[in-house]
Amino acid sequence: MKRSPLAASLTLAALLAVTACSTKASDSGSSGSDNSGVKTDKGVTSSDITLGVMTDKTGVFKNLGLGVTQGNELWAKDFNDAGGACGRKVKLETVDHGYKADAAKTLYPQIEPKVLGFVQLLGSPVVAALKQNLSSDKLTAAPASWSSELLDNPYVMIVGTTYDVEIIDGLSYLQEQGQLKDGDQIAHIYIDGEYGANGLRGSRFYAEKHGLKVKEVKITSTDADLSNIVTGLKGDGVKLIVLTTTPTQTGSTLASNKALGLNVPVLGNNPTFDPALLKSPAAAALDKLTVVASSVPFSADIPKAKEVATKYKAAYKEVPNGGTPYGYAVGEVWGSVLKKACENKDLTRDGIQAALKQTTSADTGNLVAPLDFSKPGAPATRQVYAATPDATAEGGLRYVKQLFAAPEAATYVAPHQK
Repeated sequence: MKRSPLAASLTLAALLAVTACSTKASDSGSSGSDNSGVKTDKGVTSSDITLGVMTDKTGVFKNLGLGVTQGNELWAKDFNDAGGACGRKVKLETVDHGYKADAAKTLYPQIEPKVLGFVQLLGSPVVAALKQNLSSDKLTAAPASWSSELLDNPYVMIVGTTYDVEIIDGLSYLQEQGQLKDGDQIAHIYIDGEYGANGLRGSRFYAEKHGLKVKEVKITSTDADLSNIVTGLKGDGVKLIVLTTTPTQTGSTLASNKALGLNVPVLGNNPTFDPALLKSPAAAALDKLTVVASSVPFSADIPKAKEVATKYKAAYKEVPNGGTPYGYAVGEVWGSVLKKACENKDLTRDGIQAALKQTTSADTGNLVAPLDFSKPGAPATRQVYAATPDATAEGGLRYVKQLFAAPEAATYVAPHQK
């Protein structure tokens, strides 16, 4: 995989971050105050603010991880070019956990002392494994995992809405389009774990509101061939399939849906799709898929998305995906929080947490909807984009409905909402 000069320079910069202890914020990254009275903490020196990236480069979500990381990198360059925060530049410290919680647990003690917070923490199993560590170390982290079950932890900063709300929005959209009606039998295929179960929570809520019957099918993240499952769903007479799965599993479901003559609509959220599916055996069957996600598709024609896309193509050679605008959006939110912390003269981990709670209208140029982090336990937004696969669109998706929130999503109470 070819790395751009931008990625290489950021990686090298991260490796050069200095973390020795001192009582001043000169070149130490330890607690103290600088000459302007700004309090500092781990991950902050007189010239740099280091943010962590724990991503998947080698596991089942490696393409999504790459896209999100590239978005983080593009944001860091732009943020630094615009002057950074508190007279300091952002550096990224990146590690690969391969979507394995045990690997993340091993890597965390190595990266934790070097960073002020995490601009990316990819994967529900990883976030679940590190959830207590984040609280103990007071590390604010933006997970590339959107489970509402994480919202009991104030240090988890979910940029966008959550899996359950995505599914509620998506089912409402498909019913609005006449692809679903009250009383229908639907199926939800989900990965065993927080990601899959949280999406299922959305299906259950919507089903209760509309008299739907839900066939629940639990799988593991490594299951590849779902044809037998789809055969069973055809026998059950399902009218729609919901997925909280990997892209490989999405491809298997869609291919079987067509090959077996079931041909029902299929709904998935952001992690279920990868542009590589458009060149897979499932390509001809993707017309039945609708993807709902908080972040805009790469191909979106809104100004900020176009700007990010242009910068991406100048810096990278890989096939783009929707992870890139999302990764950039997370950076934008982190930038807002860093600037608020600077205003408060507090670049400590406690200062970052205080600044996050004061962030009531984070604006990413509609890469995601405006975000309000001031309400404990509640998703920062309930709006999503709806998109469909399109081989002619960069990133493989084109949106069919811009930011919206279903009426049902507005009444939904997340598990830890106060």
